[in-house]
Amino acid sequence: MPSPLDLDWPFFEDRHRDFAARLHAWAATLPAHGDDDVDATCRDLVRRLGRDGWLRHTVPGTDGAIDVRSLCLARETLASRDGLADFAFAMQGLGAGPISLFGSDEQRATWLPRVASGDAIAAFALSEPEAGSDVAAMTMTATVSGDFYVLDGCKTWISNGGIADFYTVFARTAPGPKGITGFVVDAKTPGLSIEARIDVIAPHPLATLRFRDCRVPHGARIGEEGAGMRIALGTLDLFRSTVGAAALGFARRALDEALTRAAERRLFGAPMAELQLIQGKLADMALDVDAAALLVYRAAWQADRRLGRVTREAAMAKLFATEAAQRVIDEAVQIFGGHGIVRGNITERLYREIRALRIYEGASEVQKIVIARQILPAKAGIHS
Repeated sequence: MPSPLDLDWPFFEDRHRDFAARLHAWAATLPAHGDDDVDATCRDLVRRLGRDGWLRHTVPGTDGAIDVRSLCLARETLASRDGLADFAFAMQGLGAGPISLFGSDEQRATWLPRVASGDAIAAFALSEPEAGSDVAAMTMTATVSGDFYVLDGCKTWISNGGIADFYTVFARTAPGPKGITGFVVDAKTPGLSIEARIDVIAPHPLATLRFRDCRVPHGARIGEEGAGMRIALGTLDLFRSTVGAAALGFARRALDEALTRAAERRLFGAPMAELQLIQGKLADMALDVDAAALLVYRAAWQADRRLGRVTREAAMAKLFATEAAQRVIDEAVQIFGGHGIVRGNITERLYREIRALRIYEGASEVQKIVIARQILPAKAGIHS
């Protein structure tokens, strides 16, 4: 399977090359699974990833930082092998992200070792039925009552909903964008329930959560009261480029499968690969893959340099890589012909896996708005 590490790009250090090679070998040993018991499969994947040391890359290392290049390499490698394995890995990082970046020492000591070992499954609970792309429209409330905050409201489209051991949750403590606060909520807390499970085209554990008179201590608050928007967006900034990396993994696998198919399939007495139309498709696919990789690993490299937020670069990486992967996979299905849409074929699975990434963690349209607001001059009167 092609890899960006076949190229001596300046984004990577030797430790990244070694990491990717070892994970590639490990991912090849993952057992095949169906779509039937997604909860059990996801739990098993988290356990395997934690047991074998891969999840420690989803939380800060000894230097207190998360290496974004390693996150991206992990997601690309796992996605090319198994979309659910990528999901299991990614949600550990995203779910624990607010604690990793903004949590108290006690919160970090309580949850991060368990996330890294696979003993605790994490989830990030931001979206609501009427507040997805527009986070400021959030209506879930957190009201102070003595030594507790009382959470009331609904969260939906929550990855790992129903199997998580804890949720990083955002709720309104005051009006306006600066009135949102983050909390870490143990899944066993009274008043927290799973209202409904959500079935999607690529089976992942998703759910709608309901909070009714759900009481959490003041120590469950992440950061300062009213800092929730900054915490949520800061977390998404860090992990957004990794969504592009997952899309890149899907696209690389699709291109690899299409190249093999074109070389082996004979049409009109010759290999399909000799048809100029097919060569044109393969060239466009390869171009999309390489362009996506450059944007993804530029964003990751800049994040690791720790010179400030990489909002623009991460949005570009996420937008281009997910849209490009959709194009690449669609062409792979076309090259496979009727076999490409048969359930169980790799291209059919990739086709289902990629679609959601153009929506998750900020839809493509939202990424365009983010990019525009980053590049427009201040004198235009538009603020990010």
